[in-house]
Amino acid sequence: MGMSGNKDQLSVKISEEINRKNQSQRESETLFHRLHLQDKQKLSPADFLQIDDTSEKDLAHTFLQRLMMLNYRARYISVRQDSDEVSQSTSVPLFDTVNTEVSVLDAFYETSGECDQSKQTHIHPMDVQMAVFHCSDSFLKQNMMTKLSQCQYALPLLVPDPVTMDVECPLWTFRKIRKTWKITQTKDNSNIITMKSLPICEAKTPMVSFFRLGSLSVSKSELINTLINDRHNTFFHRNCPGSTKSRHLMDGVAEIAWYCPAGNPDDAFTDCTAFCNLRGDALSKKSCKKQREILIEKSSINVVLLPTLRKGDSSATVISALLESPKPLICLITNDGRHAIQKTAGKYIIGLKERSHSDVSEELKRIIGEILSGPHTSFQLETMAEVSGIRVDEDDPVCQKGKSAAKKVMIALQEMDVSRVKYKLLPCQGRLWHEWCRINKELHHLKGNIEKEKSEKQQELMKIRQKQCDASCSELMKLFIESLSSLPSTDKEYFLKWTQIFIDALSTDDLNSILQSYDEKWSEVLALKKKHDKSDLLNRKQTELEQISTKLQAATFGLEHIFREMGQIYEAHKSLQKQTQRRQTDWSKYPELAAELMISGHPMELMDGDAGHVPLTWISSLLEEVIKRLGDQRVFVLSVLGVQSSGKSTMLNAMFGLQFAVSAGRCTKGAFMQLVKVSEERKKDFRFDYVLVVDTEGLRALELAGNATLHHDNELATFVVGLGNMTLINIFGENPADMQDILQIVVQAFMRMKKVKLSPSCVFVHQNVTDIAAAQKNMDGKRRLQEKLDQMAQLAAKEEVCDAECFSDVIAFDVQKDVKYFAQLWEGSPPMAPPNPGYSDSVQELKNIVLSKASQSAGITLSQFKSKVQDLWKALMNEHFVFSFKNTLEIKVYRKLEVQYGNWTWALRSNMLTIENQLYNRIENGKLDKVELSYLSKEMSKTYEEIKKEMRKYFDDDGDKEMLVQWRGQFENKIREFHDEQVRGVKRKLDEVIQQKTACKKLDGQKTEFENKLLQKSKELAQQLKDKTQAEEELQKQFDSVWRGWVRELTADIKPIDDINLEEAQLTILEGIGFEWTLIDESKSSGRYKNISEIGDYSDYVTLTKHQEDCEENQQSEDEKKAKTCTKGQERYSWRNPWVYIKTLIGFAPAQQKESHTSKRSLPFEEQNHFRSLIDELERQTIKIITNKPVATRGYSPTYFQEVAKNVKEKVTEFDSKRKYALKKEFTVDLLLYVFDRAKSWLSESHKKFKMNNDALIYLENKKHQYYNIFRSFCKGSSSAVVLGELICEKLKVSTVEAVCKKTAIDLAGEMRCSFPAFNGNRLNLEKHVLKSLAEKEDFRGFITYIKHPRKHVERFIKEEVEKYIFTSHRDKARNILKKNVEDMKQLVSQALFTATERVKTQRGHTDMWLEEFTNLLKDELMFDDICSQNFRDINNFDFLKEEIEKGLEHIMKEMSNLSLNNMKEFRLTPDQILIDQLCKCCWEKCPFCAAVCTNTIEDHSPDDHSVPFHRPSGIEGWHIRKKVDLVLDFCTTLVASDKFFHPHYDSDEIIPYKQYQKGGDKYAQWKITADESKLTYWIWFVCRFQKQLEDHYKLKFQGCGEIPSEWRKHSKVEAIQSLDEMYNQ
Repeated sequence: MGMSGNKDQLSVKISEEINRKNQSQRESETLFHRLHLQDKQKLSPADFLQIDDTSEKDLAHTFLQRLMMLNYRARYISVRQDSDEVSQSTSVPLFDTVNTEVSVLDAFYETSGECDQSKQTHIHPMDVQMAVFHCSDSFLKQNMMTKLSQCQYALPLLVPDPVTMDVECPLWTFRKIRKTWKITQTKDNSNIITMKSLPICEAKTPMVSFFRLGSLSVSKSELINTLINDRHNTFFHRNCPGSTKSRHLMDGVAEIAWYCPAGNPDDAFTDCTAFCNLRGDALSKKSCKKQREILIEKSSINVVLLPTLRKGDSSATVISALLESPKPLICLITNDGRHAIQKTAGKYIIGLKERSHSDVSEELKRIIGEILSGPHTSFQLETMAEVSGIRVDEDDPVCQKGKSAAKKVMIALQEMDVSRVKYKLLPCQGRLWHEWCRINKELHHLKGNIEKEKSEKQQELMKIRQKQCDASCSELMKLFIESLSSLPSTDKEYFLKWTQIFIDALSTDDLNSILQSYDEKWSEVLALKKKHDKSDLLNRKQTELEQISTKLQAATFGLEHIFREMGQIYEAHKSLQKQTQRRQTDWSKYPELAAELMISGHPMELMDGDAGHVPLTWISSLLEEVIKRLGDQRVFVLSVLGVQSSGKSTMLNAMFGLQFAVSAGRCTKGAFMQLVKVSEERKKDFRFDYVLVVDTEGLRALELAGNATLHHDNELATFVVGLGNMTLINIFGENPADMQDILQIVVQAFMRMKKVKLSPSCVFVHQNVTDIAAAQKNMDGKRRLQEKLDQMAQLAAKEEVCDAECFSDVIAFDVQKDVKYFAQLWEGSPPMAPPNPGYSDSVQELKNIVLSKASQSAGITLSQFKSKVQDLWKALMNEHFVFSFKNTLEIKVYRKLEVQYGNWTWALRSNMLTIENQLYNRIENGKLDKVELSYLSKEMSKTYEEIKKEMRKYFDDDGDKEMLVQWRGQFENKIREFHDEQVRGVKRKLDEVIQQKTACKKLDGQKTEFENKLLQKSKELAQQLKDKTQAEEELQKQFDSVWRGWVRELTADIKPIDDINLEEAQLTILEGIGFEWTLIDESKSSGRYKNISEIGDYSDYVTLTKHQEDCEENQQSEDEKKAKTCTKGQERYSWRNPWVYIKTLIGFAPAQQKESHTSKRSLPFEEQNHFRSLIDELERQTIKIITNKPVATRGYSPTYFQEVAKNVKEKVTEFDSKRKYALKKEFTVDLLLYVFDRAKSWLSESHKKFKMNNDALIYLENKKHQYYNIFRSFCKGSSSAVVLGELICEKLKVSTVEAVCKKTAIDLAGEMRCSFPAFNGNRLNLEKHVLKSLAEKEDFRGFITYIKHPRKHVERFIKEEVEKYIFTSHRDKARNILKKNVEDMKQLVSQALFTATERVKTQRGHTDMWLEEFTNLLKDELMFDDICSQNFRDINNFDFLKEEIEKGLEHIMKEMSNLSLNNMKEFRLTPDQILIDQLCKCCWEKCPFCAAVCTNTIEDHSPDDHSVPFHRPSGIEGWHIRKKVDLVLDFCTTLVASDKFFHPHYDSDEIIPYKQYQKGGDKYAQWKITADESKLTYWIWFVCRFQKQLEDHYKLKFQGCGEIPSEWRKHSKVEAIQSLDEMYNQ
């Protein structure tokens, strides 16, 4: 029976337990459902590390968002209830009393009113917190706990599962929490304060635990709060806003909080003390028993709250156990009013009845303080892992796996002084990397023999990289990389967190002691300074302080240093990869590993703060990997600037929930970037996918002392301002001096951005402002800020040489909208103060401002961001940022635009060529005698409108439209100008044709008369011989005998046109001027004159007088004496003798390289250039003079060459008069012969054309075969229709060949323009192929032509490539184009035959009408001579005529199918000339230093400066060192970064630093030469390959300062050609 009863009782208990669990589960599910958490997977940090909307109905989400913003009011969210099931505080039920007999009083006292009890109350705030906690993954829990701790809230220490009730200790979630406090100890009657900063898991502190036994009328949590912070609800209690009786997830939860003393006399406790609070009734076996036992065991002091203290109470058992325990016990009894009584040692009773909280609190503080001042047990969070019967979250396999991997890494650090870790285990980022950075910066400030010095430094850099490679296998890095590579993503996250935890633990003690030493030493230094002590003691103390500072830097060690090491290992191996050709190993995967982490939300170092350098190779590869994984996403870059420790990182972490380091004694060092994803819901509001936040090391950092500080600050500010689409400028406090410092730096950075055409926006954040609510004060603050900004703008304008009166001239800025005031971060005094709610509100407002501004921006792509990083940093390496900045992204966009411009202009040009052809044919056919501009514009209008439409589409829709907009107006104007120029040009050409036609009118009339007479005579002769059957030979003989007579008869009164002998004319003119025959003959026979424009040295053309030579020798010895007294690097000369002055001055070399030169034959470089300029100018003038003469219409006249000779003689005489030496006669002779030779071919061709068109004898001879055929046909009895058909076919044969050739020329030019690699891009693309061709041929003469006369060489290149394309490489394609045009022409003529015949038949017309119709139909396509119809008026069968012509046409087309492409050369349009006109209409300005040609596709591209991406050594152009034969080897891109000077004018002593080369005058100011330490391998190879030829050509040497570095000789031709592609693709 007993057994049965026990079983029944057990069954009942089990049943009750099951029901209880089911009830608990139902309640929890209802709660999660109301919080919209029921269907979600575990929440992660990624869910909140994004830009998202905050919906108030989503309570859990809102709570988390506010918590992440450090808003401690996150618990007190007022909720608008949407469900009728939930009771609302604003709605009070009204009970109507139906029974009127019941009095109002009775009704009011009635307590059993029918109230609907089924309605739910609103959710308890702590249920929201715990529900989110339960539904979060371990990483979000950890973030939550960290933020709760920062908000000075209690944290869950023991958490029962809401369903199973199993207890868990979330130890992992405490790992990121660090507490700082000051311990006060009394020693020798004085208080000693020691600061401590520890991860809270490691801190050993006393713990006071609070329990409630039974139901109480007082709040235990509220009482605890009075002990910790009586102005802040550390523990939520019943009297807090939003509290309800119903709560589901808090019973059984043990919460913990720490009191951290500030080292003040009024501190409640002298050491850090933990307070633990067990929620719910501690007597409850079902929810609290296990937690109660654990806490009692772990506590230093147990505090129990109970209603009464009697032996028979339910609490008696627990109290008895506590009394037996040696641990101190304090009983707080609610029904007892006694003051504190110590019953036995360590056992206290305090009554609460009718006592104030403050009295009780003070008593508790006193008792706890007394107990803790004696011996007591300590509590350490980490020991919770050893407690049995509970689950610890760190026991999860995935967490353990990450921890064990981290421990393996930490083995490498065992027993090692933390200040030696970086030196020993991270060697690549220490001395080697800093040395590399130093040398790399020196590359931009070279002196002396620049290229040799540069080559040596580059070798040093490679040696350092080699040392880094050799040192890159430390055990620490091996283990770290191995884990990072092999672990799954979640394990990897744990691994990184554990590694940071272990590193922090390792460095904490060392850092604290170093900081303590620093503080003490700094105090000593300040004390000595106050005494104005200038003894050695102060110097010694300052040295010691510096040593401590260095040690502090060495001891600062975190994950970022390991990632920095990864970057350096990667850069070292990558830079040596080309040389060693080693198999890629693990290092090649480093960017992938880092990219994964960056995508998952880890901050990545952008600028190394210790070295002050950006590891470009590493950052570029990292971003490339991010792009591979995410795609080239658009990002909005938000940069943040501010003085050190001004709360930037805290603000960012609060705003976006980021993870920028603000703990472990480290401030942000360098610049870090972190991706923040825009949620899918918000993407519709933005045009980008991510916000990329760039947080920076503080300006005016204490660690950076001395003169480097300002430079570093300017560098950092310029870098991050340039990167950002928006910059937040963080100002801390209201100190005007502090504000001025940062404003000056920031304004200068923005001014630089304006000058390089970058336009970020800015918002000023004014933190830690007192009395923030005072609107009037804020207005005054804004006014003062505006004044400061304007003042700084004016100062910066002077510094940067820019016009700016106020800050808004520099950047779009509205002081009313773009300034945000922040309340101070803490509400009270740290370390116990919670964050100020006003701060959180300010963060939210700022976030809204940032996102509002961001919504108006498209951001930039990740690849564009990568380019920006490279461009900005490369420019910052140089002293003058603005001159040095090269926006590669902008350059790429512009180059792409140039290609489009080429396509648009080609469309216009090809259309105009077609129109020109048609009108040309009309003029030649006599159908047009005037061309109007309006008509040409109308004909072009369709194509022009299409082009304008294409342009609009391109500028409006292209992905880079924000950048393109700056050129829109310019290119629209250029296209309009090009269109107008084409129209005017064609009109001018056609007017010349009309003029020529008019001039030949008389001859044309004669030609018609000749043709009529010849036709008549042929017909008559044929009639005479018609009946006499004769053989072909006999007919030919008969025709020949009478033909000569006919010609004599027809040309009796016409004088024939003579040929011209230009050779004889030249000799006559030269002898007439007075030059000896021997001089002329010598030049002609040697051919010397042909190369006069390209020779390297013109010294042989000048002579000295005896007086000049004597003066030179005397002056030289005097100047050598002067030179010895000159300071190195600052030599100046004052020349008395002009000839010596000319001979010793070359407007190039820096002064320190001027030494005496013994050669008396060498002309200065500038003089050599004057010779070349004279020759080029006279060549241009001669061509212009000759081509303006009407040779094609009136023939050659001897006066033409006489005019040229006169012009040359005058210009040479003028040139000679300005020289300090005499020109030899040979120069004038050679120059005249040269310009005659350049004009000769054009004159010969033009005169030949004139003779062909105007000589009657030639005309008639050309017609002989045609009229013999007519004669023969008549002889054979052919009808008039047959003869007319033959005559028409003869004319068609000539005109169709010309028409087909001209059309083929246009089509071939179009085909090559579209598909031939050299011609289908922009000007730079053409230049690249020209240089490739030169290298492949290795033709030195070709190189010289290219260097001296680039346009001439490019035209020659186009001709050669067209020839090769048509006759060799693409012969079949060219033939197919020709055949297609032949077929089209056949169709055209056949259609004209059919149409003309049908119209004549319909209208019953005659031969005249048929001929008129036929020629009109073909007037635009063919040139057609008039045919005299009077001899063919007997034709009436026009179908027969059509058939006869079609037979002849078939024969013509058959012949034309075998037409040679060479025939194109005979006509007006050729493909090479069409392409030359298109491709060479660009800029041809030369660099004033190296003569590299500007590669802008647009001819006049003002206001854009001239530029070229591949400058070259100036010695290639012939530049050499003054008074020496040393050719210059320096690239001008290196020189503009060096500390050298140059003479802008060879006849002046003025010198200008290369860094300010634009001050040298217009020809320098119009060029943008960006400093670049890289070299185009092409020109290095050229110098080495053609060293001897260059030396012979210029009669100078690559020696001394121009000695070729040995490294240069290692480059091959293949590498040279490859470098052209690399340059083009940059």
